[in-house]
Amino acid sequence: ILAGMSDVEHFLMCMLEPLPLGELDISSDEFILDEVDVHIQAHLEDELVKEALKTGVDLRHYSKQVELELQQIEQKSIRDYIQESENIASLHNQITACDAVLERMEQMLGAFQSDLSSISSEIRTLQEQSGAMNIRLRNRQAVRGKLGELVDGLIVPSALIMAILEAPVTEPRFLEQLQELDAKAAAVQEQEARGTAVCADVRGILDGLRVKAVTKIQEFILQKIYSFRKPMSNYQIPQTALLKYRFFYQFLLGNERAVAKEIRDEYVETLSKIYLSYYRSYLGRLMKVQYGEVAEKDDLMGVEDTAKKGFFSKPSLRSRNTIFTLGTRRSVISPTEMEPPILVPHTAQRGEQRYPFEALFCSQHYTLLDNSCREYRFICEFFVVSGSAAHDLFHAVMGRTLGMTLKHLESYLTDCYDAIAVLLCIHIVLWFRNIAVKRDVPALDRYWEQAFALLWPRFELILEMNVQSVRSTDPQRLGGLDTWPHYITINQTVPNERTMQLPGQLQVEVENFVLQVAAEFSSRKEQLVLLINNYDMMLGVLMERAADDSKEVESFQQLLNARTQEFIEELLSPPFGGLVAFVKEAEALIERGQAERLRREEARVTQLIRGFGSSWKSSVESLSQDVMRGFTNFRNGTSIIQGALTQLIQLYHRFHRVLSQPQLRALPAQVELINIHHLMVELKKHKPNF
Repeated sequence: ILAGMSDVEHFLMCMLEPLPLGELDISSDEFILDEVDVHIQAHLEDELVKEALKTGVDLRHYSKQVELELQQIEQKSIRDYIQESENIASLHNQITACDAVLERMEQMLGAFQSDLSSISSEIRTLQEQSGAMNIRLRNRQAVRGKLGELVDGLIVPSALIMAILEAPVTEPRFLEQLQELDAKAAAVQEQEARGTAVCADVRGILDGLRVKAVTKIQEFILQKIYSFRKPMSNYQIPQTALLKYRFFYQFLLGNERAVAKEIRDEYVETLSKIYLSYYRSYLGRLMKVQYGEVAEKDDLMGVEDTAKKGFFSKPSLRSRNTIFTLGTRRSVISPTEMEPPILVPHTAQRGEQRYPFEALFCSQHYTLLDNSCREYRFICEFFVVSGSAAHDLFHAVMGRTLGMTLKHLESYLTDCYDAIAVLLCIHIVLWFRNIAVKRDVPALDRYWEQAFALLWPRFELILEMNVQSVRSTDPQRLGGLDTWPHYITINQTVPNERTMQLPGQLQVEVENFVLQVAAEFSSRKEQLVLLINNYDMMLGVLMERAADDSKEVESFQQLLNARTQEFIEELLSPPFGGLVAFVKEAEALIERGQAERLRREEARVTQLIRGFGSSWKSSVESLSQDVMRGFTNFRNGTSIIQGALTQLIQLYHRFHRVLSQPQLRALPAQVELINIHHLMVELKKHKPNF
């Protein structure tokens, strides 16, 4: 307590000592008068000072009063401190005790800090040791994995040895162990290249197993190939079975190329002979079921029948109107028949069936296409080839067969004059080429080009021969001409109906020929009937094969319309020629303003009215019968009769208008004039229904 009191007294004494005023001490010599204004201005801003100045208080007196109050407050504060001296002393002691405790805590924390620093260094050491151990562990694991792979790749298990030595090649386990043997041989070869000495311990075992496997595979595949040669055997069955063992050839290719080449050469030789023998026999039998009647050199469009009637010539086996008839032959190139069932020659012979050449050609080449596609896929899959290598191997197998087929086609075309057959064969070749492209078999592209190169020039030659024959034909030597469509006109539509790129020479020559034939008739009416029948025939076929707006269709349509209109006028001329002439003359007079001259024609008009009323029905009936007899196309005949009746009504209507003129209005015969509406009703009854 005394110590505490002494401290308090010391504090109070310090409080009673004069305060160091420093720069504020005005008694000091260091007082700077320049700063007085600043301090005075600052004090003037004080609220108390402002209040004192406002109330007019004397500042000196006020200052002394304030100083006195401060002293009182100071004395009171000292007394308060003396009263609380015990508490202050107690607080001082507590603060001292806390300092001692904090000092001990500081010492303890210092010890802990030194201990932690030593522990962290130990942890860093352990971390370094752990990292080194992890690296050694990873290295050992990597070495163990590599070594395990090496050992697994080099060890030859007993199951592999037993399967290669004892299991038949057709068993699944032989194939599995053969793949394992191939993998081990590849692994040993790779390790030998790296200089692994342990490979020498297993090389002998693997070589022995490889030789045994090669021997068994060689015997198996050759046995399958030899089975192709058996008579009446279906080689496609063992060929398909070989695809299940395609790895056998891959194994030979990687381990014994000499044996692989031997097997490939044996396969090529065997299949090449089989295909050649099969197609030579099939082709010979197919040709025996061809139609006996084929087009000959003289079977051309413009060759007269008399040209073949020599003393030693045989009679024509065909009608001149059907030599070039397409008929049902077009079905061979219909979408449903482009992949037809294969023709079986001996079955056709038993049924006495005969086929045109294009049907035989289609069957032959469809079998060739089908077998070639199958063979190409087999070669690519089994012999592991592609691109040019597959192309060469395919032609090594099928080359002789394809060459024989082309040679037979060339020989046949030398004496072929059947334009339809050649044209259909061209379409078959183009269609089958597209099928080969869709099946991704490019090896046949060259064959299709060669076949097309044989067929197309022959077709052009036959077409040119027909053009020349039509050009040199003399209609007077044909004999038995009539107004029906001529067989040359019918034939002309067949070769051109599907060859839009060929020149129109044949069409031009046929048109000229039709005009020459028409000139042989003395009657213009018969000439027109002939022209209309032939133009209608050609137009009908062209509209089936070409677009409606093509130049050929438009040209024939114009010719047909012009000749039809001329024929209608010729048809109406005999029964109604007088009426036509009078109407034209009267209309001309009215147009020139000479209608008064019509009064001179009263007798003529009376005769025309009575003659028309008495004979128009019989004339219309006769007109209809002439059209029915003269035109082969009933639809065309119907159109002509309708056109004639329409023109007759128009003529009669014009006749009525002429009679309505003032000069003829009072004609007595007007009462006998047939009402035009009645005429129209009656003519509808004569409308033909073909």
